[in-house]
Amino acid sequence: MGKVSHSIDIAAILEGYAQGYFLMADEETGSLDWYGTERHTVIPLDERFHCPRSLRPLVRSERFQVQINAAFDQVVEGCAARPQTWISPQLKQIYRALHRAGFAHSFETWQGDTLAGGILGITIGAAFIGESMFYRIPNGSKVAMVKLVQHLRARGFRLFDAQLMNPHLARFGAFEMDGPAYWQLLQQCIGIPCTFA
Repeated sequence: MGKVSHSIDIAAILEGYAQGYFLMADEETGSLDWYGTERHTVIPLDERFHCPRSLRPLVRSERFQVQINAAFDQVVEGCAARPQTWISPQLKQIYRALHRAGFAHSFETWQGDTLAGGILGITIGAAFIGESMFYRIPNGSKVAMVKLVQHLRARGFRLFDAQLMNPHLARFGAFEMDGPAYWQLLQQCIGIPCTFA
């Protein structure tokens, strides 16, 4: 697919995600482009989801409180501040435009008035496409993951796309879905209306 222009076309951006692509900036040049993968990493929203045993007491303790879109810009900045990031200034602008249009969201954990962690994602129909996550307080993003899965289930979402596998996601039962199966599920989800926030 072609490169993203400086003027943000929300419909074109959503169409790219609806085709199974995702946006990333080159770490060296900062240039933004669409990328695809033959196998998408999916967080299961059924009984296959696994909350690590060591995390369960913390989830039950309610030490962290959940909020949605309370600090969207802070979550974007937190995700972009990682040592290796694909979130360029231009991509931040796109996330903010998608947020204003109701398609990009932050799912946050808080400790009192302190933002503990968060997950940044884009919703299209019944699909939640996770873009990135971060934490400021240990386990903040892990608890956000568990609570987000509970939230997505309650709202009727069918797909939690995490894009690329890593050991952290594998602990939660993430698995890789091949292209045709993923495409079929994504297209089904696009036609199902869901409200995230």
